[in-house]
Amino acid sequence: MSQGDERGYGGNEPGRTDDAYSTLGGTRQTRTRLPGGDDDGYGRRPTRSSRSLIMVVGVVVLLIAAIAFANQGGGRGSDDGNEKKPDAAGAGPTAATGTKPVQGKNGTIASGFAHDEQGAQSAAANYAVALGSADMFEKAKRDGILDAVIAPASIGKFRTTLDKAYSTDFFRNVGLNDDGTPPAGFAFISRTTPIGTKATKSSVDSATVEVWCSGLIGLAGEGSTKPVTDGWFTITMELQWVDGDWKAITHSQKDGPAPVGGDNRASSADEIAGAVNGFGGFTYAR
Repeated sequence: MSQGDERGYGGNEPGRTDDAYSTLGGTRQTRTRLPGGDDDGYGRRPTRSSRSLIMVVGVVVLLIAAIAFANQGGGRGSDDGNEKKPDAAGAGPTAATGTKPVQGKNGTIASGFAHDEQGAQSAAANYAVALGSADMFEKAKRDGILDAVIAPASIGKFRTTLDKAYSTDFFRNVGLNDDGTPPAGFAFISRTTPIGTKATKSSVDSATVEVWCSGLIGLAGEGSTKPVTDGWFTITMELQWVDGDWKAITHSQKDGPAPVGGDNRASSADEIAGAVNGFGGFTYAR
């Protein structure tokens, strides 16, 4: 069975059950020869050049200053000089914006996002993680997640649809017991990892954000008939600014983009379970 047949939430509206992961080069180096490093041909070391020494010290001072400036910029909150410009070209995956993207947490889910395009992207990434977690398979935890990430006007529709989607038949389909718990001796794994985000629409109080993700789903344990597999997919969320934070109002998903699979040896079930339980998740920010 393909990954796309195992999860119960996808499409432009909540409740579709056709996707396993629906989740309501090189470096440039410079070699520097320091003064006094070679013989002068007469068996003695040459006299150190004071000019060369000054140049080396100057480079070190500049490096220290650059590091200090970068650290200072990374710790500051938002200001006009460092605000991300809405018309900036490209995704800028490593570019620091200077805007603090997350202010706090709502339970275990990040909250208090900036009221701008960057904040909407950060919210979408964090909400994709929550909606793709194993906690969605437990009714009480699922309701808590929806309260945290879905706009109040949309919660009722999401909750009703998902309660139907997470059915006994669905649990059996992914290898779980009728109540959604894993069989004895197995660990159920469901984890979504954002790779990048992109805002396709943005206004003052609304945004549409695409989140490119990879994910894991399956049962880890000896003899599992539903072993943990990976997948690649793109989630699209429409968000609104509600009561001082971004909240999702719609959610859809499509497959890919997926890279060519590598030649890595598949790890044992125990290794996978240990990795998922041992490595915690992140708070994602644009």
